[in-house]
Amino acid sequence: MQKKHMKYVYILLTIPFFFSCEQKEQTSTNSEQMGFIEIETTNEQLTYPETEQDNTMVNTYFDTEIDDPYHWLEDDNSTETEAWVTAQNELTNSYMQKIEFRDDVRNRLEQLYDYTKFSAPFKEGDNYFYFKQDGLQNQSVLYKTSSIDEDGEVFLDPNQLSEDGTVAISNISVSNDAKYFAYAQSNAGSDWKTLLVKNADTGEDLADKIEWAKFTGIAWQGNGFYYGAYPTPEEGTELSSSNEQMRVYYHKIGTAQTEDDLVFEDSVNTKKYFGARVTDDEKYLIITGGMGTSGNDLRVKDLANENADFVVVKEDMETDAAVIGNNGDDLYMITNQNAPNMRVVKFNLNNPTEWADVIPEGEHVLSSVTKAGGKLFAKYIEDVKHKVYQFSLAGELEKEVDLPGAGTVYGFGGKDDDTDLFYTYTSITQPPSIYQFNVESGDSKVFKSPEIDFDADQYETKQVFYPSKDGTKVPMYIVHKKGIELDGNNPTWLYAYGGFDISIMPRFNSILVSWLEQGGIYALANIRGGSEYGSKWHDSGRLLNKQNVFDDFISAAEYLIDNDYTTSSKLAVNGRSNGGLLIGAVMTQRPDLFGVCIPAVGVLDMLKYENFTIGYAWASDYGSVKDEEHFKNLLSYSPLHNIKKDVSYPPTMVITADHDDRVVPAHSFKFTSRLQEFHQGENPVLIRVDVDSGHGSGKPTSKILDEWADVYSFTMYNLGVAPSY
Repeated sequence: MQKKHMKYVYILLTIPFFFSCEQKEQTSTNSEQMGFIEIETTNEQLTYPETEQDNTMVNTYFDTEIDDPYHWLEDDNSTETEAWVTAQNELTNSYMQKIEFRDDVRNRLEQLYDYTKFSAPFKEGDNYFYFKQDGLQNQSVLYKTSSIDEDGEVFLDPNQLSEDGTVAISNISVSNDAKYFAYAQSNAGSDWKTLLVKNADTGEDLADKIEWAKFTGIAWQGNGFYYGAYPTPEEGTELSSSNEQMRVYYHKIGTAQTEDDLVFEDSVNTKKYFGARVTDDEKYLIITGGMGTSGNDLRVKDLANENADFVVVKEDMETDAAVIGNNGDDLYMITNQNAPNMRVVKFNLNNPTEWADVIPEGEHVLSSVTKAGGKLFAKYIEDVKHKVYQFSLAGELEKEVDLPGAGTVYGFGGKDDDTDLFYTYTSITQPPSIYQFNVESGDSKVFKSPEIDFDADQYETKQVFYPSKDGTKVPMYIVHKKGIELDGNNPTWLYAYGGFDISIMPRFNSILVSWLEQGGIYALANIRGGSEYGSKWHDSGRLLNKQNVFDDFISAAEYLIDNDYTTSSKLAVNGRSNGGLLIGAVMTQRPDLFGVCIPAVGVLDMLKYENFTIGYAWASDYGSVKDEEHFKNLLSYSPLHNIKKDVSYPPTMVITADHDDRVVPAHSFKFTSRLQEFHQGENPVLIRVDVDSGHGSGKPTSKILDEWADVYSFTMYNLGVAPSY
């Protein structure tokens, strides 16, 4: 959920099916012969676990008393909470065991997932690094090679770090002289990281070790790096206590963490978090500071001058700004200050607040810019499709990059002297391919392309623009098999996010194939709250405008029903994190509208979200309960507080994890308990609490497949359909 402006040189590992190549040979039923089978469900009234806890607690907000009977579930270390989780998982497991086709679903998901996946390579010194996952490995493996035309050797294999694959790596960073390799290691999906270092040549582990790092990059300068860390938490509070007093340090290779230099802190605003990066020439150190998930200040220090202080470039916290890189004394920055659709400016430290436009704001959202090959590569979002343009450092448009289609693109990073760059292209029905792009000619060629058990020609994708409650046109992708009959009876999966200035772009997911090949419909609604149309789209779905997000989603569901794609009883809805809040809100506002609800790792107690870990930073999107107007707004849609007695809610499976230290599982625990207490009827209300897992990052393949086997099986069964394989 956290959104930061930092330089990352690592590849996303949380969704390894983004990058794929050379599918293993599989035997499976031809998808043309597949289709859902109508079945009769036999749900019975479930007996939910009871507790002997004292459920009497009342919190007062501005003279308003709010019952909080399940407050005791906020203590993730108590024996009572442990017993509750055990009982709930036993109930869920017993329910899932009655679904006869659950193992078939798991097997099919494994077949579809079992193909080789690659990341785009990146060059450091004389070597290239890339990630590869052979198919069902729990974690992607990092390889190193001196030639991109040759297979590399294993450099770092996270699968060797734990038996169950729950140790993951991220934030990899190579020193500018290519002597050292640093990376972040996390356990059980936690946001807490341990930073470790290797000899980049030999792979030898060095003694350097940084603990209690979180939400940080690794920024090399000389014989060391800058990083952000928090004070050591008290024992037993690591997963849920509020994260405060982040500081930026410099670590010199070969020394202990206790010797690290404190570089920057804010002793007044103790909830401020920081990002540190260094320009490629190691001339400038850039520190960004944020109090929320949007808006940051920015300061720069000239590292060539030992006596230099930080120079404030941007002090207000209302808009975003991130340095892209530099060309000598000129620093390039992307910002939405006075430009809701973003622009690129340049400045120097002699006049740090005098910014000159390099790429002015345009009609479409400028989502990101990279500086590589001596050029600027600007990626725009045009109606939820990426376009990429190459500019000179002076801001002259040189060419549009000829992309393979209308979809999603990642990449175009590199050094100033690189002549070839790499990018990855994907869409909902296009498995991701990696392309090699020549900066001078502008030509692209396929570098690696997947072989996967999926024929895109059998499917069609359309984009519609439906009216929301207030008349706003909202884009939505709809994907299904060609020739499907729109009789209003198709099992349909509707997904959205709607928050934190994050665009949800169309991308391929091999797990989704198992839904589509059965004849299911998939819909992706790009509702307000994201950045698909710039700051205005974000602002119209946050704070006091948050209800627009829920209205947009409800209108998407109504559009699918009104246009005979599906009916309420065949409509499943799902979202994760802020999207879990979305599902919790809409199912409590319109319980009649949905056939199955899957709120995953969601923010569901809107009156207490600020109390745990980094939750206070989300006030930039949600508003704070400390403000009376925002309190009333939060209470109006908080899923936990809007569950009504004696209402029949849709079949629901709440998803969370015991090591989620971003959106703590107490949100899901309390929501499930209240829903089980108030819900009437035979529709099941279950919670799936994954063990040794977190918010999603670094989740091993085995756990991904187990979770989706349960989610899909629960959904199909309660929609009254079963897979035909």
